[in-house]
Amino acid sequence: MSDFKLLVTGCKGRMGQAVISAAEAQGVTVGAGIDVGDSLAEALALCDCTIDFSSHHFTDELVAESLSLQKSLVIGTTGHTSEELARIKEAAKTLPIVFASNFSVGVNTLFWLTRKAAELLGPDFDLEVIEMHHRMKKDAPSGTARTLVEILADVRGLEYDQDCRHGRFGDVGARTPKEIGVHALRGGDVVGDHTVVFANVGERVELTHKASSRDTFAGGAVRAARWLAGKPAGLYDMQDVLGLK
Repeated sequence: MSDFKLLVTGCKGRMGQAVISAAEAQGVTVGAGIDVGDSLAEALALCDCTIDFSSHHFTDELVAESLSLQKSLVIGTTGHTSEELARIKEAAKTLPIVFASNFSVGVNTLFWLTRKAAELLGPDFDLEVIEMHHRMKKDAPSGTARTLVEILADVRGLEYDQDCRHGRFGDVGARTPKEIGVHALRGGDVVGDHTVVFANVGERVELTHKASSRDTFAGGAVRAARWLAGKPAGLYDMQDVLGLK
């Protein structure tokens, strides 16, 4: 990987700095870093792959420039609009892209365990997802929580938009057998906590992951960028990177 160079967006922020440190730890060269006001085109020309944890508002520009220069992408931002998601999927027909809601090895193990638990426990268990993040997080629920709900919905044959319940307020009536509840908590400096609850009469199963450092996400993103080298065009996620599929 001596000739492989990374571009890190949001390089002055906490995640950008964590990615730079993770790249150094894994022996990967950071060819350039950009922040607000810097030239994306100039920086991208010096690098082979971009790791982006900046903002979904930057996605369209990043995808367009990456297509122009044929550079691979690791996208860790969340909160994308349906239009932004569509453009990522379209770009993946030409570029190799790893797009994941969470790059932690532990969280991706949680994704795998959630699917297996949902399959084993069956339809008698009610499904709820709870997430907590720091007070500065802008989107809710987290991308990781959404992925967990999507996994549960896939196993149950449900639809996220139709069957997901974002919190509950007022006289909402008894819980329906189909709904999947998702609840977002915000406070302090919590890096990211996620719990999947399987609740039945007489018993309850809970799967929980708690992140105490951004380093776990940064390390996973650098690992994903290294894995992308030489891969054909396609839309990949961390399950592909870790060989969990």
